[in-house]
Amino acid sequence: MKKKWWAGIGALAAVSAFPVSAYAAEAVDGTTLTNGVNMAFVFIAAVLVIFMQAGFALLEAGSVRMKNAGHVAGKTILSFGVASVAFWAFGFAFGFGNGNGFFGFEGFFFGGEGQAASFDSVNGYGLPVSLMFLFHLAFAGVSLAIAGGGLAERAKLSVYIVFGALFTIVIYPVIAHWVWGGGWLGSMGMQDFAGSTVVHLTGATAALVATVMLKPRLGKYGKDGKPNSILGHNQVLSVLGVIILWVGWFGFNPGSALTVMDGFFAYVALTTNIAAAAGGVAALLISWVVFGKADIPSMLNGVLAALVAITGSCAFVAPWAAVVIGLVAGVLTFFTAQWFERAGVDDPVYAFSVHGIAGIWGALSTGFFAMPSLSTDKGLGQAGLFYGGGLHQLGVQALGVIGTLAFVGVVTFVIFAIMKATMGIRVTEEEEMMGLDISEHGNYGYPEQMKMAGETTFHGPTNPEASTTRTPANA
Repeated sequence: MKKKWWAGIGALAAVSAFPVSAYAAEAVDGTTLTNGVNMAFVFIAAVLVIFMQAGFALLEAGSVRMKNAGHVAGKTILSFGVASVAFWAFGFAFGFGNGNGFFGFEGFFFGGEGQAASFDSVNGYGLPVSLMFLFHLAFAGVSLAIAGGGLAERAKLSVYIVFGALFTIVIYPVIAHWVWGGGWLGSMGMQDFAGSTVVHLTGATAALVATVMLKPRLGKYGKDGKPNSILGHNQVLSVLGVIILWVGWFGFNPGSALTVMDGFFAYVALTTNIAAAAGGVAALLISWVVFGKADIPSMLNGVLAALVAITGSCAFVAPWAAVVIGLVAGVLTFFTAQWFERAGVDDPVYAFSVHGIAGIWGALSTGFFAMPSLSTDKGLGQAGLFYGGGLHQLGVQALGVIGTLAFVGVVTFVIFAIMKATMGIRVTEEEEMMGLDISEHGNYGYPEQMKMAGETTFHGPTNPEASTTRTPANA
């Protein structure tokens, strides 16, 4: 018994002495503690942004027909995997490596802290360059997810691999460098705190060009050119996806403060949240007026559009302006989604309306609403028009929008034109009728339900060629 007592006393003494001995060996000063807390904060923010991929998977899967749901959800993981490798090898260097005003040219095949000297644009925050790589990779992954959203239900799986790699190497990093990596737009004072232009407008512009080149889904438009409704199979999944995206946005916007010590991240969280709320309510109400019914998908698009719009301006505007920015974004997205559909653009998730139109509005909004205390006084561009700043900042923002639209649009067109001429970009009509789950993967995301919907014979992925599966076109 005495031995047990002595053992217990010894263990207690060891535990009690550990903090003293640890701090005696290496004192933790204020800077070390601050950097440690900030590192944890940015890491959590990066994880939240990466988790937004789950939101995109649910939103897109719920927005398409059952026969394509597994494919759409699965390609989300595929795209992020492709983006991760491509960004490590080339994208991070082109985007944030030391270079000129248009792109970086140092730090390829990123190897960690040993290459920190090649990335001046992300140094100086007291954070490891490896952590900044992860943070910016998360943003690149979101932009690619937006770009791929408009391709749903008719693009080949190989398109997501090839275009995903090229987008992450030669499209997204160039725009990121222009604004955040020491490029020409950043030197002019363009305000884009977390990526209304860099992330969302870039991805949406690529989505628009690709969607037009793919052409509409079978049955989307009648002989008179009027669009037919092709409803998603699960609205609940889409709602859950938007909730996850909304939560993930707190990594996106507040995380871009890169520190918790001055508390500014909380202000960014405030403007982000109230803008999203205003956009969702506004879109629902306007749909009620126009349709005579409160439309849930319109509300979801309104929330996302408002989040997109406030992403670039969340650190520069007052709370009342954030409400206005979100409200306008929600209404704009509602009307532009219908306009693009009538114009022949078949985008199942309304990628350009939600991320493109709202991204443009978000970029321009700081030119109207940027407060001097949050912009001029901090050396982050100039105040907006409504705060006596004149047209200067609005002009810079408009130049950034035009430059992004032009560069991304042209490069995406060239890439898709080459892919179309060489490997093809669209599945056959028969494969599209069958559904991409079975034609591209040899299995359904909802196997039991699809068999009930009219499947006559089913073969697993070991022998997809032998399948005589036939499914109704609207399944």
